[in-house]
Amino acid sequence: MTSFEFPITERTRTLLRLEQVYQRLVFFISQDEVNCHHAALMALFEVLESAGRTELKSELLQELERQKLALESLRDNPVIAQDALDSVLDEIEHTAASLLEISGKFGQHLRENEWLMAIKQRSVIPGGTCQFDLPSYYLWLQRDSEARRVDLLRWAAPLMPTARAATVLLKLLRDSGKAYQYVARRGAFQQMSGGKVVQLIRVSYDASLQIVPEVSANKYALNVRFIYAGTGEVRARQVEEDVDFTLTYCKF
Repeated sequence: MTSFEFPITERTRTLLRLEQVYQRLVFFISQDEVNCHHAALMALFEVLESAGRTELKSELLQELERQKLALESLRDNPVIAQDALDSVLDEIEHTAASLLEISGKFGQHLRENEWLMAIKQRSVIPGGTCQFDLPSYYLWLQRDSEARRVDLLRWAAPLMPTARAATVLLKLLRDSGKAYQYVARRGAFQQMSGGKVVQLIRVSYDASLQIVPEVSANKYALNVRFIYAGTGEVRARQVEEDVDFTLTYCKF
């Protein structure tokens, strides 16, 4: 099955973007190749921009607290596994505590590093990090892979509580999903929402179809349109056959 996730709220959109950039950061740091560590540093700068909003920390803390209160109301519910509930609550508490430990502006330790900011400034120029432009960066890239990784982990560590918060909230949101089977007649599907509010919609279907969904949704209606994606040589067009798919609604 192929699945596509579509955020309905701006907060969910932010969480998904944070998840993506942090995943790239962690992956490239774990590698040994010079080009991978260069990509890790570029991902670090992307995290700095993606999570740098002043209000993001408070938004994450508010959402974690809201989920904590909602889950605590399930205590002593006979259909809820209390051990699993306690584990989730502990994870939320530890995540919130690590966020609260962040002092000052997000990524301030990076902004105060003139060497890193010089690389960041040059990185927006195509080929701007060549050795003749940034000889000290070229020298750093020639260091042993483990030495580079130590630096990358040190620079990334103060940013990771935000990643954990995004991961916890997205897991809770995804686990809340309720799935329904539908058929998009001639590649199109519409459903009235009736005022129902969700944060995330997942569309899943047979991967062999090689098509992509286009989703538009608000509190009144949901529209899904399946298209053959264009790649430049072939123009995108709507699927003309019926498409069986699974629609999952996720909401806190």
